[in-house]
Amino acid sequence: MISFRPIGYVIGLLVTALGRTMVIPLLADMFEGAATWSTFAFSAFFAIAFGISLILSCADSITRGLTIQQTFLLTTGCWLALPIFGAVPFWVAPEPMGVSYTDAFFEAMSGLTTTGSTIYVDIEGLSLGLKLWRGMLQWFGGIGIIVMAMAFLPMLKVGGMQIFRSEGFDTFGKILPRAAEIAGAVSSIYLALTVMALLAYSWAGLSFIDALVHAMTTVATGGYANYNDSFARVPAAAEYVAVVFMLLASLPFVRYVQLLSGTARPLFQDSQIRVFFSIVGITVAGIALWQAVNTPGDLEFAFRKALFNTVSILTGTGYASADYNTWGAFPVTTIFLIGLIGGCAGSTCCSIKVFRFQLLAAALVTQVRQLHNPHGVFTPRYENRPVPEDVISSVMAFFVLFVLTLAVVAILLGLMGLSTTTALSGAATALANIGPGLGPRIGPTETFASLPDAAKWVLAMTMLIGRLELLSVYVLFSVRFWRGRARRPPERAGPRPPGNGPPTRPFWPGGTGMRANRPGARCTLGASGGDILGQKKAGARCGEPG
Repeated sequence: MISFRPIGYVIGLLVTALGRTMVIPLLADMFEGAATWSTFAFSAFFAIAFGISLILSCADSITRGLTIQQTFLLTTGCWLALPIFGAVPFWVAPEPMGVSYTDAFFEAMSGLTTTGSTIYVDIEGLSLGLKLWRGMLQWFGGIGIIVMAMAFLPMLKVGGMQIFRSEGFDTFGKILPRAAEIAGAVSSIYLALTVMALLAYSWAGLSFIDALVHAMTTVATGGYANYNDSFARVPAAAEYVAVVFMLLASLPFVRYVQLLSGTARPLFQDSQIRVFFSIVGITVAGIALWQAVNTPGDLEFAFRKALFNTVSILTGTGYASADYNTWGAFPVTTIFLIGLIGGCAGSTCCSIKVFRFQLLAAALVTQVRQLHNPHGVFTPRYENRPVPEDVISSVMAFFVLFVLTLAVVAILLGLMGLSTTTALSGAATALANIGPGLGPRIGPTETFASLPDAAKWVLAMTMLIGRLELLSVYVLFSVRFWRGRARRPPERAGPRPPGNGPPTRPFWPGGTGMRANRPGARCTLGASGGDILGQKKAGARCGEPG
């Protein structure tokens, strides 16, 4: 029998923390003299009261680490509970800023999942507190997804993420302290990037509040802007600033941890990063060249718009500085497809992510080689290391579920009367957590306000499913999940190599290496020369200190 009390305890802690952060926009509205300060006062009281009640009722339940079932439930429960309470300020705000709870929940879910789709038509008419709250929701969602990607998903073997299991991040058995430790390790980097973006935006000519909100939503690759037309009217320098920090936020944050520990090599040798920047370069060059040929004029302007909007969609940020719907078939098709790629694993980015396409390509190459030589034995490789079968199977399952979910959601939206373009692009932008769709209804210059309420609920749930990498949610609908015994995960171990050798050590690509099988043999180290912090020296024997 699954015990829900530990889950309730953690959710209570997070809801209470969310309520306490509402004091910040409350003070902002009081400073501005806006009547919406009372909105945040009520919302904060409601969230804190509920959270404390949940904590007190479940306080004696945390005695051991969480089971696998509890961890799956906690992951989905947290990302469902926080938007419920994060939506309250949008709901109880006075007219015209106040909206229905459907719209409020859509806005909060879009914020916390860093999707960036909005129902607000007049964003510039919002109070200072509500603008700040939209940015804060995305900022919280950004740090939350990094912690989840580094602490939870690899151990839950979701979508091939187990390939990033590392001795430096062992979650099970002490999940709360370890998650807090991981959050502390990356929070300083996340905060530093935000402060740097704030200063850069201020230098580029934005006001302090606009620079602050856009710094939070850029580093979170969220896409909420303070202007009705997103980035269309900002200075050119601000567009380049946004591009720099969108790219920085799209890289694995563990590489920044290694960089600060004095190991810079993994950052430059990570194949995932190299492929990501190759995609950026090729798509930007192609769209910029198209624009230069088909719309003669200022070359710098054409390059800047191509660069900004391509990076925005590829990283899942969702800003728009131009209506790329009018650019022609090639740019629109390209922008739609790159949105389904996303950035690197372990970043604030969304969508399928680069490493899964790398693993898919490796598996396809292996199959082709197997066809050419049926009697040969071929193994997919990633970062020059063999990839276990369970990782390939998990990645394949992710791709299948992604396509099926996209199709089902698009069909549901079509049944609600939406056009083919709106239904397909809406399903894609919600599942991949991108932000804007295509077409005249939900395109880059429009909002989602005109959609029927049923469509908004479908899209909001799709955002949740996409943000949690699909399988984390779908596993809850399995009968076996609920019938299974409440078991704890096995001890940390990597895939067992052929023969009778010990299990190999899990790794981050370019990070922790695989343990040699022969006693006394030298370890095969990754690009960092050792563990996730790069502390073991290259050439050290297995078991020897770094």
